[in-house]
Amino acid sequence: AGAGLWSNVVSCVGYFQRSYCNTSKRSTVFALSSGYGKCGVALIRVSGPASGEALLSLIRQRELPPARFALLRKILDPSSGETLDRGLVFWFPAVGPHSFTGEDCCELHVHGGPAVISGVLQALGSLPGLRPAEAGEFTKRAFQNGKLDLTEVEGVGDLIHAETEAQRRQALRQMAGDLGILYRGWSEKLLRSLAHLEAYIDFSEDDNVEEGVLSEGRWRYDPFSRVCILLCYSEACFDSAVAMLQEEIEAHLHDSRRGERLRSGVHVVIAGATNAGKSSLLNNICQKPAAIVSPIAGTTRDVVETALNIGGYPVVLSDTAGLRETCDAIEQEGIKRAHERLEQADIVVVVIDVTELPLDLTNISSFLKNCLKKVVGPLADENPSGGHKPCILVLNKVDILQRGNLQEQCQDLSQNGLPQVCLLSCKTGDGLENFLHKLQKLVEKMCGNPLVGAPSLTQARHRLHLCSCAEALMQYHSYRALDLVLAAEQLRFAQRHLGKITGKISVEEILDVIFRDFCIGK
Repeated sequence: AGAGLWSNVVSCVGYFQRSYCNTSKRSTVFALSSGYGKCGVALIRVSGPASGEALLSLIRQRELPPARFALLRKILDPSSGETLDRGLVFWFPAVGPHSFTGEDCCELHVHGGPAVISGVLQALGSLPGLRPAEAGEFTKRAFQNGKLDLTEVEGVGDLIHAETEAQRRQALRQMAGDLGILYRGWSEKLLRSLAHLEAYIDFSEDDNVEEGVLSEGRWRYDPFSRVCILLCYSEACFDSAVAMLQEEIEAHLHDSRRGERLRSGVHVVIAGATNAGKSSLLNNICQKPAAIVSPIAGTTRDVVETALNIGGYPVVLSDTAGLRETCDAIEQEGIKRAHERLEQADIVVVVIDVTELPLDLTNISSFLKNCLKKVVGPLADENPSGGHKPCILVLNKVDILQRGNLQEQCQDLSQNGLPQVCLLSCKTGDGLENFLHKLQKLVEKMCGNPLVGAPSLTQARHRLHLCSCAEALMQYHSYRALDLVLAAEQLRFAQRHLGKITGKISVEEILDVIFRDFCIGK
């Protein structure tokens, strides 16, 4: 038991030793951290052991500026002494620590003209020991120096790419460490449970350890002094603690993927028969001619996709080929892709031409149910598994409809097991605002408020490791009565998977995947 626990300690110590050694031998990097192009102010960042010398060379002074103070200085070419610009300089020493990367850093706030930026970058490149930074290298160094864990790093990346208010809020919360705190808390619980179990394995033959102490929870094992410490009888039993942790992780996994949907966008698919007005609806929502519209049936033969911001939430809207029987090979391929996209959809918007409705509106409910079955499959009342997708039913072309009591009939449809119904005219725009309101409410319900409740799972790799962690905890209960050594190994597996999420164990194989989407200078 002691060997198993000690191997974890050695692994963590080795990881931090490698990080420290890498830091001490690391080169100094620089990059433009603000966007390229003409702007009022450009920010150039330098990080590494030679940052102080580089700053002194550019401002031609003997002493570094006071830490974290803005000073207006001339920025000079180190070789010729020519003035490149006049701007603000900042010095962030690693001691404290108060720099973003955990290393000595300096920042130059210069005018944003291309010639100024190019001149300063060339001057930095001419200094010995400096090189241009790679994509995401500043944040990578912050992780390697213990300033951020991997969940916080991913929050930084998500914040950079956030395009909607809800995405920004979720990324800020993750960058603040809420998700990392949750996972580290679980990891600490696992470590304590593993220490208890390994202690019991070590001392189970000792006369001082009674039968049933694992289930009674009457002691604690100190992994540093390797001593069993008796506890009061009121402490939660050991097996129950593992079971409760498993329940917490499984509840976190069963979140309807709201965090992942918010991060990547809710997939909304427009589907229906040919010439129902699907492409017209897409163009009305986008306020631009994103899809070709014509009176010829089967015009759309591929998936037309566009990204939108609806009420602060990201939406990926897809127009699909009309669903019908056809002998055209190209159209058949389009219909196949439409069905594939419907399988992936989070929300389905089913468009129906109102001119196809039965003359007797008392049968409208049965007609609409049959239409929905052709697109999304059995409805909620006919599908015992409850696997139906959220839908909005759009009755299009109401501007040419002569029957005035359709509105009254549609108000009672929801009581017959049908989804929300919207009367709409893509030609005149009537009903579009009501449809967008209903769509926004569905998206909000699906994603939730990122600032309320427990932090959401946001990455596919988090889900993969958490599923493996939950599986290992379940295997623990299977091995518990058979072999305590194998049961302890399952707890070790579970802790290792949690560590891979936050980066508290060696995770070199996933670092490149995480940082490859970062921009240069971050």
